Amino acid sequence: MPTMWLSENQKVGVIFCSGGALFLFGGVVMFFDRSLLAMGNILFLIGLTLIIGLEKTIAFFSRRQKLKGTVAFASGILLILLRWPLTGFLIELYGLFILFGDFLITIGQFAGNIPVVGPYIQRALEILAGGRSNAELPV
Repeated sequence: MPTMWLSENQKVGVIFCSGGALFLFGGVVMFFDRSLLAMGNILFLIGLTLIIGLEKTIAFFSRRQKLKGTVAFASGILLILLRWPLTGFLIELYGLFILFGDFLITIGQFAGNIPVVGPYIQRALEILAGGRSNAELPV
């Protein structure tokens, strides 16, 4: 199998992010189970740090224009840990949208190549992004 352009740490980071997404999905399906949501958040943050590096992760979350999203994301995690999983998840979701909303255009361009449903997904993500550009990608 040919190797991708990812380093070994980045490959492990992708696995951690995928596991985090799986745990977050499981937490939502299990009626906002606090344990699964907390584990998903931890795995996602570890994976993101492994993918882009510690310095770039800190720089990304501490940008002035991303500060509102960082505060919302951290507050959501804190609320989940303080036994307010539904409220915490909604606030965390808002923070994630603010932090990673710039990626929606890029994801939409990729999804546009999917047969039959691709153009619909691409259009929905463009509307959801609201005219954002991907000029502030962290990598």
